[in-house]
Amino acid sequence: MGEVPGGVVVGVVDAEELVPVVRAAAWEALAHGGVLRVLHAVEWPLPPGSAEGLGHVQRAERVIAPFVELVAKEFPQVRAVPDIFSGSPAPALLRRSHEATLVVVGHRGSGGFPRLPLGSVALQVATHAACPVLVIRPGEEQDPPPQRPRVVVGAEASAVPAEVMDFAVAAAVRREADLDVIHAVAPPVLARAGTTGPVLTDQQALSDSAAKALERELAAYRKQWPRLRLHVSEGRPANVLVEASRSAVLLVAGTRGRSGLRRLMLGSVSGEVLHHAHCPVAVIPCAVEGEEHPDGP
Repeated sequence: MGEVPGGVVVGVVDAEELVPVVRAAAWEALAHGGVLRVLHAVEWPLPPGSAEGLGHVQRAERVIAPFVELVAKEFPQVRAVPDIFSGSPAPALLRRSHEATLVVVGHRGSGGFPRLPLGSVALQVATHAACPVLVIRPGEEQDPPPQRPRVVVGAEASAVPAEVMDFAVAAAVRREADLDVIHAVAPPVLARAGTTGPVLTDQQALSDSAAKALERELAAYRKQWPRLRLHVSEGRPANVLVEASRSAVLLVAGTRGRSGLRRLMLGSVSGEVLHHAHCPVAVIPCAVEGEEHPDGP
């Protein structure tokens, strides 16, 4: 089962709190080929309280069936495909990420899956996936979107990776939302100035320079979606983005590189945002020149 390529993949367990996660995945599937693969990974030994007397396929089918029925009822344009995987959830979702256009996971303490440390599945998948990953906190229905919803994306000083901006623009267009590109400038710090002693960094000059560079980079995207706005704010990038997420319907973050500490920590900013954002977070893998993508897990 689960041999349909492409589309959107969502990981599920036997928990009603994942209903909003599956709804979000089905809505995304409308724009990504109309196929939603509903994946359940069967781990051994089975978690305490699992139904006895059922084979692993029957047990997985029983978990998946209510979500497939939900999609068929609420999203008739989407074809929901059961996807049963024998093994742990994170490796299952990572393997599927090499075929999918988007992976959707829940993140609430256990990452939406039982018997795992804090956020481990969501963090592993967001860190290692070969495609974009949408992380949603299950059990927390989103408030009705404001009259002018907003999508937020974090920007570095020189540019925003094309992979991130392409995803963010498409997400804003689908949601008919403002697209706020936010660049955070660290608070003033003391810098050495030779024999003259320490001086404050010229923060305004740094902000102006970053704004000019980013405006040049964003000009083409503004033609695609005029509701794009650039904001340069003072503060730690993670703190600024988390605060901006309070009034956002989606926060888009990019990750550079696929090896070393980034693979383990997801990067300090993206990692903090993933754990503390007040809205769904899309994590977009960004290629680094000269670095090859790894083979499938």
